[in-house]
Amino acid sequence: MSKILIRPATPVDLDIITKIYADAVTNGTASYELEPPSRAEMGTRFATLAAGGFPYLVAEKDDAVLGYAYAGPFRPRPAYRFIVEDSVYVAPDAKGQGVGLKLMQSLVAAAKAAGFRQIVAVIGDGHADSASVRLHEKLGFRHSGRLEGSGYKHGRWLDTVFMQLSLNGGASVPPDPDSLPERKFRKGELKN
Repeated sequence: MSKILIRPATPVDLDIITKIYADAVTNGTASYELEPPSRAEMGTRFATLAAGGFPYLVAEKDDAVLGYAYAGPFRPRPAYRFIVEDSVYVAPDAKGQGVGLKLMQSLVAAAKAAGFRQIVAVIGDGHADSASVRLHEKLGFRHSGRLEGSGYKHGRWLDTVFMQLSLNGGASVPPDPDSLPERKFRKGELKN
């Protein structure tokens, strides 16, 4: 039996990443996009995150990509530089196999290694039985807010749930001057 390998995503993975996300947009409520983005748009999004040094991972088994996860800026203002927002998507035929958990465990580790202090999950259709809510709870994320009726998709109103996980001491200690977000700030890469 082959094991699931978690590795950094590369541009070669973008065709399957685009397909996985298209399914989530078309059939699911985790994303509030209504039309799946093109392969070119997904490539632009990937390149932007990669250029920023943000972690972008895929889960692979037997040379097939089963899902992907990434962390990106929570908000563009520089004071938010220590917070990332996670996203995780699993191919329909790979759901229920622990792929999302493995991806998120690796993503949390990568965000921690980069020196981020908080990971925020913004979960569309975030009801208590949501697989994404349960996954984040399993990883130690705590509930930090709910926007009721904040999205309308597939003929119904959806709530958005905010969850967060503190890393590297969270807000209890000063920023690490050697962390990725602080180095980017000092280089002038983060501006108002």
